[in-house]
Amino acid sequence: MLLTRLRAPGFDFEAIRSEFALTEAFDADAMREAVDARDLHADSRIDRTDIPFVTIDPPGSKDLDQAVHIEKTSNGLVVHYAIADVGALVTPGGALDTETRRRGQTFYLPDGSVPLHPRELSEGSGSLLEGRTRCAALWTIELDDVGEAAAWTVTRALVRSTARLDYAAVQADVDAGAPHPSIAALAEFGAQRAAAARRRGAVDITLPEQEVVPDGRGWRTVLQPRTAVDGWNAEVSLLTGMCAARIMLDAGIGIVRTLPPASSESVDALKNTAEALGIDWPAGASAGAVLAGLPTDEPSTLAMMTRATGLLRGADYLAFDRTTDPVDGDASVEHAGIGAPYAHVTAPLRRLSDRFATEVCLAVVAGASVPDWAAQALPELPTIMRGSDSAASKVDRACIDLTEAHVLKNRVGDNFSAVVLRGAEGKRDAEVLVSEPIVLGKCDGEPPAGESVTVRLARADTDSRTVAFDYVPVTA
Repeated sequence: MLLTRLRAPGFDFEAIRSEFALTEAFDADAMREAVDARDLHADSRIDRTDIPFVTIDPPGSKDLDQAVHIEKTSNGLVVHYAIADVGALVTPGGALDTETRRRGQTFYLPDGSVPLHPRELSEGSGSLLEGRTRCAALWTIELDDVGEAAAWTVTRALVRSTARLDYAAVQADVDAGAPHPSIAALAEFGAQRAAAARRRGAVDITLPEQEVVPDGRGWRTVLQPRTAVDGWNAEVSLLTGMCAARIMLDAGIGIVRTLPPASSESVDALKNTAEALGIDWPAGASAGAVLAGLPTDEPSTLAMMTRATGLLRGADYLAFDRTTDPVDGDASVEHAGIGAPYAHVTAPLRRLSDRFATEVCLAVVAGASVPDWAAQALPELPTIMRGSDSAASKVDRACIDLTEAHVLKNRVGDNFSAVVLRGAEGKRDAEVLVSEPIVLGKCDGEPPAGESVTVRLARADTDSRTVAFDYVPVTA
Protein backbone atom coordinates (compact mmCIF):
# COMPACT_ATOMS: atom_id res chain seq x y z
CA MET A 1 0.00 0.00 0.00
CA LEU A 2 1.29 3.44 -0.81
CA LEU A 3 2.11 6.15 1.69
CA THR A 4 -1.23 7.88 1.54
CA ARG A 5 -4.21 8.77 3.68
CA LEU A 6 -5.62 5.47 4.86
CA ARG A 7 -8.87 4.54 6.60
CA ALA A 8 -9.40 1.07 8.00
CA PRO A 9 -11.98 1.29 10.79
CA GLY A 10 -12.44 -2.49 10.72
CA PHE A 11 -8.88 -3.17 11.90
CA ASP A 12 -7.39 -2.85 15.38
CA PHE A 13 -4.30 -0.65 15.57
CA GLU A 14 -4.01 -0.73 19.36
CA ALA A 15 -0.74 -2.66 19.18
CA ILE A 16 0.80 0.19 17.18
CA ARG A 17 -0.50 2.72 19.69
CA SER A 18 1.19 0.71 22.44
CA GLU A 19 4.41 0.25 20.47
CA PHE A 20 4.79 4.00 20.00
CA ALA A 21 3.39 4.93 23.43
CA LEU A 22 0.49 6.86 21.93
CA THR A 23 -2.23 7.58 24.45
CA GLU A 24 -5.25 9.82 24.38
CA ALA A 25 -5.25 10.22 28.16
CA PHE A 26 -4.11 13.55 29.65
CA ASP A 27 -3.26 14.04 33.29
CA ALA A 28 -5.78 15.71 35.57
CA ASP A 29 -4.12 19.15 35.52
CA ALA A 30 -3.90 19.28 31.72
CA MET A 31 -7.51 18.13 31.41
CA ARG A 32 -8.65 20.76 33.89
CA GLU A 33 -6.89 23.51 31.93
CA ALA A 34 -8.46 22.29 28.67
CA VAL A 35 -11.96 22.13 30.11
CA ASP A 36 -11.60 25.53 31.80
CA ALA A 37 -9.86 27.22 28.84
CA ARG A 38 -10.88 30.85 28.40
CA ASP A 39 -9.82 33.45 25.85
CA LEU A 40 -6.77 35.20 27.30
CA HIS A 41 -7.22 38.06 24.80
CA ALA A 42 -10.98 38.55 24.99
CA ASP A 43 -10.65 42.28 25.68
CA SER A 44 -8.57 43.03 22.58
CA ARG A 45 -10.42 41.19 19.82
CA ILE A 46 -12.24 42.75 16.93
CA ASP A 47 -15.65 41.34 16.09
CA ARG A 48 -15.71 39.84 12.58
CA THR A 49 -18.70 37.60 13.00
CA ASP A 50 -20.13 39.54 10.06
CA ILE A 51 -17.91 37.52 7.68
CA PRO A 52 -19.81 34.35 6.64
CA PHE A 53 -16.97 31.87 7.07
CA VAL A 54 -17.24 28.21 6.13
CA THR A 55 -15.07 25.23 7.02
CA ILE A 56 -14.01 22.54 4.52
CA ASP A 57 -12.81 19.29 6.08
CA PRO A 58 -13.18 15.52 5.68
CA PRO A 59 -16.57 14.18 6.81
CA GLY A 60 -16.75 13.64 10.54
CA SER A 61 -13.86 15.97 11.39
CA LYS A 62 -14.36 17.93 14.59
CA ASP A 63 -10.92 19.51 15.15
CA LEU A 64 -11.57 22.41 12.79
CA ASP A 65 -8.55 24.72 12.67
CA GLN A 66 -9.50 26.79 9.63
CA ALA A 67 -12.47 28.68 8.23
CA VAL A 68 -12.38 30.52 4.92
CA HIS A 69 -14.17 33.25 3.00
CA ILE A 70 -13.09 34.54 -0.42
CA GLU A 71 -14.45 37.68 -2.02
CA LYS A 72 -13.88 39.09 -5.47
CA THR A 73 -13.06 42.78 -5.84
CA SER A 74 -12.24 45.04 -8.77
CA ASN A 75 -8.53 44.49 -8.07
CA GLY A 76 -8.53 40.75 -7.56
CA LEU A 77 -9.44 38.39 -4.74
CA VAL A 78 -9.41 38.90 -0.98
CA VAL A 79 -8.99 35.85 1.22
CA HIS A 80 -10.21 35.91 4.81
CA TYR A 81 -8.78 32.94 6.68
CA ALA A 82 -9.65 32.36 10.31
CA ILE A 83 -7.32 30.07 12.26
CA ALA A 84 -8.19 28.73 15.70
CA ASP A 85 -6.36 30.93 18.23
CA VAL A 86 -4.91 28.19 20.39
CA GLY A 87 -2.35 30.58 21.84
CA ALA A 88 -5.22 32.34 23.59
CA LEU A 89 -6.54 29.13 25.14
CA VAL A 90 -3.40 27.41 26.43
CA THR A 91 -1.80 28.94 29.54
CA PRO A 92 1.96 29.42 28.91
CA GLY A 93 3.98 27.18 31.20
CA GLY A 94 0.91 25.28 32.38
CA ALA A 95 0.29 21.56 32.46
CA LEU A 96 -1.38 21.52 29.05
CA ASP A 97 1.42 23.55 27.48
CA THR A 98 3.93 21.05 28.88
CA GLU A 99 2.01 18.05 27.62
CA THR A 100 1.55 19.44 24.11
CA ARG A 101 5.29 20.06 23.90
CA ARG A 102 5.81 16.39 24.71
CA ARG A 103 3.35 15.24 22.00
CA GLY A 104 4.22 17.68 19.22
CA GLN A 105 1.25 16.88 17.01
CA THR A 106 -1.91 14.86 16.56
CA PHE A 107 -1.19 11.33 15.35
CA TYR A 108 -3.59 9.92 12.76
CA LEU A 109 -4.11 6.18 12.53
CA PRO A 110 -6.49 4.45 10.10
CA ASP A 111 -9.02 3.83 12.89
CA GLY A 112 -8.83 7.21 14.63
CA SER A 113 -6.51 9.85 16.06
CA VAL A 114 -4.42 10.50 19.14
CA PRO A 115 -4.90 14.25 19.70
CA LEU A 116 -2.39 16.93 20.54
CA HIS A 117 -4.94 18.61 22.84
CA PRO A 118 -7.80 17.09 24.82
CA ARG A 119 -10.86 16.77 22.63
CA GLU A 120 -12.74 19.10 24.98
CA LEU A 121 -10.54 21.85 23.49
CA SER A 122 -9.56 20.57 20.02
CA GLU A 123 -13.09 19.46 19.14
CA GLY A 124 -14.91 21.83 21.46
CA SER A 125 -14.02 25.29 22.73
CA GLY A 126 -11.09 25.74 20.33
CA SER A 127 -12.69 24.29 17.20
CA LEU A 128 -14.30 26.55 14.59
CA LEU A 129 -17.61 24.69 14.76
CA GLU A 130 -20.59 25.76 12.74
CA GLY A 131 -22.73 28.39 14.42
CA ARG A 132 -20.31 28.95 17.32
CA THR A 133 -18.51 32.22 18.01
CA ARG A 134 -14.82 31.45 18.42
CA CYS A 135 -11.56 33.28 18.99
CA ALA A 136 -9.31 33.22 15.94
CA ALA A 137 -6.23 34.63 14.33
CA LEU A 138 -7.79 36.28 11.30
CA TRP A 139 -5.64 36.53 8.18
CA THR A 140 -6.66 38.93 5.42
CA ILE A 141 -4.70 38.46 2.19
CA GLU A 142 -5.19 40.57 -0.92
CA LEU A 143 -4.29 39.05 -4.29
CA ASP A 144 -3.56 40.83 -7.54
CA ASP A 145 -5.15 39.92 -10.87
CA VAL A 146 -2.84 36.92 -11.39
CA GLY A 147 -3.20 35.52 -7.88
CA GLU A 148 -0.01 36.79 -6.29
CA ALA A 149 -0.19 38.08 -2.72
CA ALA A 150 -0.12 41.88 -2.78
CA ALA A 151 -0.81 42.64 0.89
CA TRP A 152 -1.52 40.68 4.05
CA THR A 153 -2.22 41.16 7.73
CA VAL A 154 -3.32 39.14 10.76
CA THR A 155 -5.18 40.14 13.89
CA ARG A 156 -7.09 38.59 16.77
CA ALA A 157 -10.80 38.43 16.08
CA LEU A 158 -14.09 36.81 16.96
CA VAL A 159 -15.46 34.77 14.07
CA ARG A 160 -18.37 32.44 13.36
CA SER A 161 -18.56 29.66 10.81
CA THR A 162 -21.88 29.58 8.99
CA ALA A 163 -21.51 26.14 7.38
CA ARG A 164 -19.53 22.96 7.89
CA LEU A 165 -18.69 21.60 4.43
CA ASP A 166 -16.75 18.58 3.17
CA TYR A 167 -14.66 18.21 0.03
CA ALA A 168 -16.99 15.95 -1.92
CA ALA A 169 -20.05 18.12 -1.29
CA VAL A 170 -18.20 21.30 -2.23
CA GLN A 171 -16.91 19.61 -5.39
CA ALA A 172 -20.44 18.53 -6.29
CA ASP A 173 -21.71 22.08 -5.81
CA VAL A 174 -18.90 23.49 -7.95
CA ASP A 175 -19.54 20.92 -10.67
CA ALA A 176 -23.23 21.84 -10.61
CA GLY A 177 -22.40 25.54 -10.95
CA ALA A 178 -23.81 26.35 -7.52
CA PRO A 179 -20.90 26.80 -5.06
CA HIS A 180 -21.53 28.13 -1.58
CA PRO A 181 -21.54 31.98 -1.77
CA SER A 182 -18.68 32.26 0.73
CA ILE A 183 -16.38 30.30 -1.57
CA ALA A 184 -17.89 31.12 -4.97
CA ALA A 185 -14.43 32.32 -6.05
CA LEU A 186 -12.57 29.27 -4.71
CA ALA A 187 -12.12 27.69 -8.15
CA GLU A 188 -10.72 30.93 -9.58
CA PHE A 189 -8.45 31.29 -6.56
CA GLY A 190 -7.27 27.68 -6.91
CA ALA A 191 -6.46 28.06 -10.59
CA GLN A 192 -4.52 31.25 -9.99
CA ARG A 193 -2.53 29.79 -7.13
CA ALA A 194 -1.79 26.58 -9.05
CA ALA A 195 -0.39 28.69 -11.87
CA ALA A 196 1.67 30.66 -9.35
CA ALA A 197 2.98 27.38 -7.93
CA ARG A 198 4.13 26.27 -11.37
CA ARG A 199 5.92 29.60 -11.83
CA ARG A 200 7.71 29.04 -8.51
CA GLY A 201 8.69 25.49 -9.49
CA ALA A 202 6.64 23.96 -6.66
CA VAL A 203 6.18 20.19 -6.38
CA ASP A 204 2.66 19.07 -5.46
CA ILE A 205 2.50 15.43 -4.39
CA THR A 206 -1.16 14.44 -4.54
CA LEU A 207 -2.11 11.14 -2.95
CA PRO A 208 -5.67 9.86 -2.65
CA GLU A 209 -7.29 8.39 0.40
CA GLN A 210 -7.54 4.62 0.51
CA GLU A 211 -10.29 2.88 2.45
CA VAL A 212 -10.12 -0.78 3.39
CA VAL A 213 -13.50 -2.49 3.04
CA PRO A 214 -14.61 -6.14 3.41
CA ASP A 215 -15.22 -8.34 0.40
CA GLY A 216 -15.99 -12.01 -0.11
CA ARG A 217 -12.43 -13.20 0.53
CA GLY A 218 -11.47 -10.81 3.25
CA TRP A 219 -10.58 -7.20 2.47
CA ARG A 220 -9.92 -4.90 -0.47
CA THR A 221 -8.88 -1.28 -0.90
CA VAL A 222 -11.00 1.42 -2.49
CA LEU A 223 -9.38 4.58 -3.83
CA GLN A 224 -10.94 7.97 -3.23
CA PRO A 225 -8.99 10.39 -5.48
CA ARG A 226 -8.43 13.87 -4.15
CA THR A 227 -10.91 16.35 -5.55
CA ALA A 228 -9.95 19.64 -7.15
CA VAL A 229 -11.44 21.29 -4.07
CA ASP A 230 -8.85 19.52 -1.89
CA GLY A 231 -6.12 21.20 -3.89
CA TRP A 232 -7.78 24.62 -3.92
CA ASN A 233 -8.34 24.51 -0.19
CA ALA A 234 -4.75 23.45 0.40
CA GLU A 235 -3.61 26.48 -1.59
CA VAL A 236 -5.32 28.75 0.95
CA SER A 237 -3.20 27.22 3.69
CA LEU A 238 -0.02 27.37 1.60
CA LEU A 239 -0.62 31.02 0.74
CA THR A 240 -1.11 31.88 4.41
CA GLY A 241 2.04 30.02 5.40
CA MET A 242 4.05 31.91 2.78
CA CYS A 243 2.76 35.24 4.11
CA ALA A 244 3.56 34.18 7.67
CA ALA A 245 7.11 33.26 6.70
CA ARG A 246 7.57 36.64 5.06
CA ILE A 247 6.35 38.42 8.20
CA MET A 248 8.75 36.52 10.44
CA LEU A 249 11.74 36.74 8.10
CA ASP A 250 11.28 40.48 7.68
CA ALA A 251 11.08 40.86 11.47
CA GLY A 252 14.05 38.59 12.06
CA ILE A 253 12.28 36.30 14.54
CA GLY A 254 10.20 33.17 14.14
CA ILE A 255 10.24 29.62 12.86
CA VAL A 256 9.95 28.44 9.25
CA ARG A 257 9.66 25.07 7.55
CA THR A 258 12.62 24.42 5.25
CA LEU A 259 13.42 21.95 2.49
CA PRO A 260 16.59 21.77 0.38
CA PRO A 261 16.36 21.41 -3.41
CA ALA A 262 15.89 17.88 -4.69
CA SER A 263 19.12 16.03 -5.42
CA SER A 264 19.95 15.07 -8.99
CA GLU A 265 19.90 11.43 -7.85
CA SER A 266 16.30 11.69 -6.63
CA VAL A 267 15.20 13.38 -9.85
CA ASP A 268 16.94 10.69 -11.90
CA ALA A 269 15.25 7.99 -9.81
CA LEU A 270 11.86 9.58 -10.49
CA LYS A 271 12.62 9.76 -14.20
CA ASN A 272 13.51 6.07 -14.14
CA THR A 273 10.19 5.32 -12.44
CA ALA A 274 8.36 7.34 -15.07
CA GLU A 275 10.10 5.38 -17.81
CA ALA A 276 9.24 2.07 -16.13
CA LEU A 277 5.59 3.10 -15.89
CA GLY A 278 5.40 4.41 -19.45
CA ILE A 279 4.91 8.02 -18.32
CA ASP A 280 6.21 10.67 -20.70
CA TRP A 281 8.74 13.14 -19.28
CA PRO A 282 9.27 15.89 -21.88
CA ALA A 283 12.78 17.26 -22.26
CA GLY A 284 13.34 20.21 -19.95
CA ALA A 285 10.15 19.63 -17.96
CA SER A 286 10.38 19.98 -14.20
CA ALA A 287 9.32 17.22 -11.84
CA GLY A 288 6.52 19.44 -10.56
CA ALA A 289 5.16 19.98 -14.08
CA VAL A 290 5.22 16.25 -14.87
CA LEU A 291 3.45 15.35 -11.62
CA ALA A 292 0.85 18.07 -12.12
CA GLY A 293 -0.10 16.62 -15.49
CA LEU A 294 -0.79 13.07 -14.31
CA PRO A 295 -4.34 11.64 -14.10
CA THR A 296 -5.54 11.36 -10.52
CA ASP A 297 -7.05 7.87 -10.62
CA GLU A 298 -4.31 5.73 -12.20
CA PRO A 299 -2.19 3.29 -10.16
CA SER A 300 0.84 4.51 -12.11
CA THR A 301 0.17 8.02 -10.81
CA LEU A 302 0.11 6.72 -7.25
CA ALA A 303 3.44 5.02 -7.79
CA MET A 304 4.93 8.21 -9.24
CA MET A 305 3.59 10.33 -6.40
CA THR A 306 4.90 7.94 -3.78
CA ARG A 307 8.32 7.80 -5.42
CA ALA A 308 8.27 11.59 -5.75
CA THR A 309 8.38 11.89 -1.97
CA GLY A 310 12.09 11.26 -2.47
CA LEU A 311 12.31 14.77 -3.92
CA LEU A 312 11.22 16.21 -0.58
CA ARG A 313 13.81 14.66 1.70
CA GLY A 314 15.51 16.81 4.28
CA ALA A 315 12.52 18.83 5.48
CA ASP A 316 13.35 20.64 8.69
CA TYR A 317 12.44 23.57 10.91
CA LEU A 318 14.55 26.69 11.34
CA ALA A 319 14.05 28.90 14.37
CA PHE A 320 15.77 32.28 14.40
CA ASP A 321 15.91 35.55 16.27
CA ARG A 322 17.44 38.95 15.61
CA THR A 323 20.95 37.77 16.46
CA THR A 324 20.79 35.08 13.75
CA ASP A 325 18.58 36.86 11.23
CA PRO A 326 18.68 35.01 7.86
CA VAL A 327 19.27 37.34 4.95
CA ASP A 328 16.63 37.54 2.24
CA GLY A 329 17.38 35.01 -0.46
CA ASP A 330 19.40 32.70 1.79
CA ALA A 331 18.65 29.20 0.48
CA SER A 332 18.54 27.86 4.04
CA VAL A 333 15.16 29.51 4.64
CA GLU A 334 13.56 28.23 1.42
CA HIS A 335 11.08 25.40 1.11
CA ALA A 336 12.00 23.88 -2.26
CA GLY A 337 8.76 21.93 -2.51
CA ILE A 338 6.79 25.17 -2.37
CA GLY A 339 9.35 27.33 -4.12
CA ALA A 340 9.34 30.03 -1.43
CA PRO A 341 9.88 30.53 2.30
CA TYR A 342 7.04 28.91 4.21
CA ALA A 343 5.83 28.53 7.80
CA HIS A 344 3.29 26.34 9.55
CA VAL A 345 0.54 28.51 11.05
CA THR A 346 -2.77 27.02 9.91
CA ALA A 347 -3.18 23.88 12.06
CA PRO A 348 -2.54 24.87 15.70
CA LEU A 349 -5.07 22.39 17.09
CA ARG A 350 -3.09 19.57 15.47
CA ARG A 351 0.52 20.79 15.33
CA LEU A 352 2.49 22.45 18.12
CA SER A 353 4.73 24.83 16.16
CA ASP A 354 1.75 26.65 14.59
CA ARG A 355 0.72 28.12 17.94
CA PHE A 356 4.10 29.80 18.43
CA ALA A 357 4.56 30.95 14.83
CA THR A 358 1.09 32.51 14.89
CA GLU A 359 1.92 34.34 18.10
CA VAL A 360 5.04 35.79 16.50
CA CYS A 361 3.09 36.98 13.46
CA LEU A 362 0.35 38.56 15.58
CA ALA A 363 2.91 40.47 17.64
CA VAL A 364 4.96 41.64 14.64
CA VAL A 365 1.92 42.90 12.72
CA ALA A 366 0.61 44.68 15.82
CA GLY A 367 3.98 46.37 16.32
CA ALA A 368 4.39 44.69 19.70
CA SER A 369 7.15 42.61 21.21
CA VAL A 370 6.86 38.87 20.79
CA PRO A 371 5.66 37.46 24.14
CA ASP A 372 8.48 35.98 26.19
CA TRP A 373 6.75 32.57 26.39
CA ALA A 374 6.73 32.33 22.60
CA ALA A 375 10.20 33.78 21.96
CA GLN A 376 11.80 31.55 24.59
CA ALA A 377 10.22 28.43 23.10
CA LEU A 378 11.43 29.04 19.54
CA PRO A 379 14.91 27.46 19.92
CA GLU A 380 13.34 24.27 21.32
CA LEU A 381 10.67 23.83 18.67
CA PRO A 382 12.79 22.42 15.80
CA THR A 383 13.95 19.53 17.98
CA ILE A 384 10.43 18.86 19.26
CA MET A 385 8.92 18.93 15.77
CA ARG A 386 11.67 16.80 14.21
CA GLY A 387 11.06 14.11 16.81
CA SER A 388 7.31 14.32 16.42
CA ASP A 389 7.45 14.20 12.62
CA SER A 390 9.78 11.20 12.75
CA ALA A 391 7.43 9.38 15.10
CA ALA A 392 4.43 10.21 12.90
CA SER A 393 6.21 8.82 9.82
CA LYS A 394 7.04 5.61 11.64
CA VAL A 395 3.46 5.26 12.85
CA ASP A 396 2.18 5.80 9.30
CA ARG A 397 4.54 3.17 7.92
CA ALA A 398 3.63 0.67 10.63
CA CYS A 399 -0.09 1.17 10.00
CA ILE A 400 0.32 0.71 6.25
CA ASP A 401 2.46 -2.40 6.71
CA LEU A 402 -0.10 -3.91 9.08
CA THR A 403 -2.96 -3.08 6.72
CA GLU A 404 -1.16 -4.62 3.75
CA ALA A 405 -0.61 -7.82 5.67
CA HIS A 406 -4.26 -7.92 6.74
CA VAL A 407 -5.58 -7.31 3.23
CA LEU A 408 -3.32 -9.96 1.69
CA LYS A 409 -3.09 -12.61 4.42
CA ASN A 410 -5.69 -14.87 2.78
CA ARG A 411 -4.04 -14.67 -0.62
CA VAL A 412 -0.60 -16.16 0.00
CA GLY A 413 0.27 -18.23 -3.05
CA ASP A 414 -1.91 -16.15 -5.39
CA ASN A 415 -0.47 -14.57 -8.53
CA PHE A 416 -0.74 -10.86 -9.23
CA SER A 417 -0.01 -8.60 -12.18
CA ALA A 418 2.70 -6.06 -11.42
CA VAL A 419 5.03 -3.50 -12.96
CA VAL A 420 8.70 -3.66 -12.03
CA LEU A 421 9.75 -0.21 -10.85
CA ARG A 422 13.29 -1.26 -9.98
CA GLY A 423 15.23 -4.39 -10.76
CA ALA A 424 17.29 -6.26 -8.20
CA GLU A 425 20.59 -4.48 -7.46
CA GLY A 426 23.16 -6.38 -5.45
CA LYS A 427 21.66 -7.18 -2.06
CA ARG A 428 18.68 -4.92 -2.72
CA ASP A 429 15.50 -6.69 -3.81
CA ALA A 430 13.52 -5.63 -6.83
CA GLU A 431 10.53 -3.37 -6.26
CA VAL A 432 7.17 -3.96 -7.92
CA LEU A 433 3.83 -2.16 -8.10
CA VAL A 434 0.83 -4.45 -7.78
CA SER A 435 -2.28 -2.66 -9.02
CA GLU A 436 -5.00 -4.69 -7.28
CA PRO A 437 -4.78 -4.28 -4.38
CA ILE A 438 -2.41 -1.35 -4.76
CA VAL A 439 0.83 -2.40 -3.09
CA LEU A 440 4.37 -1.18 -3.61
CA GLY A 441 6.53 -4.06 -2.39
CA LYS A 442 9.75 -6.01 -2.51
CA CYS A 443 10.10 -8.92 -4.88
CA ASP A 444 12.54 -11.82 -4.79
CA GLY A 445 14.15 -12.93 -8.01
CA GLU A 446 15.28 -10.87 -10.99
CA PRO A 447 12.24 -9.35 -12.68
CA PRO A 448 13.20 -7.01 -15.56
CA ALA A 449 12.92 -3.30 -14.72
CA GLY A 450 10.12 -1.47 -16.49
CA GLU A 451 8.31 -4.65 -17.54
CA SER A 452 4.85 -5.93 -16.71
CA VAL A 453 5.29 -9.25 -14.91
CA THR A 454 3.52 -11.82 -12.80
CA VAL A 455 4.47 -12.11 -9.13
CA ARG A 456 3.36 -14.56 -6.47
CA LEU A 457 2.57 -13.49 -2.92
CA ALA A 458 5.10 -15.34 -0.79
CA ARG A 459 4.35 -13.87 2.63
CA ALA A 460 1.73 -11.72 4.37
CA ASP A 461 2.40 -11.82 8.10
CA THR A 462 0.40 -9.55 10.39
CA ASP A 463 2.64 -10.24 13.39
CA SER A 464 5.79 -8.98 11.68
CA ARG A 465 3.81 -6.62 9.40
CA THR A 466 5.65 -7.88 6.33
CA VAL A 467 4.59 -8.65 2.76
CA ALA A 468 6.84 -10.14 0.09
CA PHE A 469 6.46 -11.35 -3.49
CA ASP A 470 8.33 -13.79 -5.71
CA TYR A 471 8.91 -13.22 -9.42
CA VAL A 472 7.16 -15.73 -11.67
CA PRO A 473 9.15 -15.92 -14.94
CA VAL A 474 7.34 -16.64 -18.15
CA THR A 475 7.98 -20.19 -19.25
CA ALA A 476 8.07 -21.38 -22.84
